[in-house]
This record gives sequence, C-alpha cells and structure tokens, in this order.
Amino acid sequence: MDSDLDKDKTLADNRPLKVEIDSSSGFCFGVTTAISKAEEELSRGRLYCLGDIVHNSGEVDRLHAKGLETINHDTFRNLHNAKVLLRAHGEPPATYDIAKHNAIEIIDATCPVVLQLQKRIRKVYESSPHAQIVIYGKRGHAEVLGLVGQTAGKAIIVENIEEAEKTPLNYNHDIYLFSQTTKSLDGFHKLKEFFLSHIQPPAQFHAFDTICRQVANRQPVIERFAERHDVVIFVCGKKSSNGHALYEACRRSNPRSYMVDSPSSIELAWFNEVSSVGICGATSTPKWLMEACRDEIFRLTKK
Repeated sequence: MDSDLDKDKTLADNRPLKVEIDSSSGFCFGVTTAISKAEEELSRGRLYCLGDIVHNSGEVDRLHAKGLETINHDTFRNLHNAKVLLRAHGEPPATYDIAKHNAIEIIDATCPVVLQLQKRIRKVYESSPHAQIVIYGKRGHAEVLGLVGQTAGKAIIVENIEEAEKTPLNYNHDIYLFSQTTKSLDGFHKLKEFFLSHIQPPAQFHAFDTICRQVANRQPVIERFAERHDVVIFVCGKKSSNGHALYEACRRSNPRSYMVDSPSSIELAWFNEVSSVGICGATSTPKWLMEACRDEIFRLTKK
C-alpha cells in the first residue's frame, strides 16, 4: 500500500473524507542512516544507544523491542567492553575518549552534515584561540552539546535575537557565528545582521550558514501542504525541537492544525465539517507512525 497516495473514506453524513500523507515528511537522511545502522548491528547481537536514537517515542519503542537499549552519559561512563551507537546528533570529543578508555566499540551514526560542522568549529577554535565562537542553537540539545564540545566548552550559545542582545560579547574581538543544523534560516539571518551591525573594526565578523537544507527546505513545503487541507495532523515526538518549529509553521498556515505523538491522541471532534485532512511530521517522525494516524482517522470517522 502506497502511504503517499490520497485515501478516500466516507463520513457518517456521506461526505467524502480525503486523507493525504505529506510525501516530504518523515526521517531525514541522517536519521534514516542511524536507524539502518542500529538494525544492522542488532541482527548481530546486543547494542546500546547513547540517548534516544531519534526524538520519537514510538520509534524508540520499536527498536527497543528489537533489543536496542538506550543509556545516558552516566551509564556510558561506567560501561566497559560493549558496543554503543552514537546517534545522528553527534557527540563531543570527550565521549570518544571515554569509549577508548573503556574498550567500548563505537558505531558512529553521526549525520555527515553535523560531522562536517563539528570539524569546522574545531578548526576555528584551534586556529583562532582569541576569537569568540557563537552557536545559534537550542541550549542543552544533543547536537549543540556536541558542537560546544569541539571548543572545550568555550563556545557561546544564543537561542534567538533577544538573547544575543543580552549576551556580553566583546565586539572588539573577532566573532564566528555557526548554527545548529536544524535551526531556522530566518533566525540565522537576523543574528547575522545583528552581529554585523555591532562588530567594531578592525575586529571581523564571520558567519557560516551551517543549516541543513534538507531540514530547512521542509518549512515552505509543509506550509503549502497545510494550506491545502481543512485540518492538519502533525505527528511529532514531544522532544523534537525540529518538530515543534515545523508545527508552528503548520499552525501559521492553517489554524486547524493539531500536534499528536500517537494515534491515540487524535480526537473525532477535530473532523467536524471536514472533507480534507493532511498528515505531516518532523524529520524524526517515521512514516509508519503517520500511516497509523491515518488509519485511526478512518476508524474514528466511519463510526
């Protein structure tokens, strides 16, 4: 069954209900690769994962049933002679040091885009020790922790323009701006303009647009998708920062957008006087979960 094709059912009052799953939604390349590596290693034996492999509880549960055991950094530090997968978000250098010391075999599923960003930040840190490295990202996010780790914890995190205005930077020293790969392009450009207007020559400001286009380009696509439907069901794990950003984009395009993390969260009342429903999701949302939500909508509306 092709999940990307429209499926038609009939409501109780005989109006046709069309449900479409957005073909651009679902796992990004980095997440797809990480899950493929996990499944491949699980076929050989026991495997740990440092943190949730993806910010979606349904997918985490599916892989747990296959034997994937999620651990935190405290457990990792006390682990020896084991096999551990590093998810797409990436890790700081300290994680690799611990693995080497504890004879842990690393299955590295760091997204290539994130890995390249880590290398760029580390190169700047090592070649320009007096420069200020600023990372536009969500504080505490796994990817951001890995990026800050490339600078021995010295990089400065700003989450938005308001925070940048309050951050005590020295504008008489060079500033290098990088971005978490899943942040918005609009937010990045606002920060770039802010720093450009504050830097004091001869100090220089350098901005590196390190936002993943596979993620960034989803927002306009999802906005157009949301406009086409009476109701939008956005399927997303509660921990997904990318998901929350895309959901807000949906809501701006269509106020009748609802975020759910499982089919059981869907409510029949949302589909009153509705003929078209769109289902979409984050880069951490599996297609099978969007399909399950579609099936639940059909089950609810045919009663």
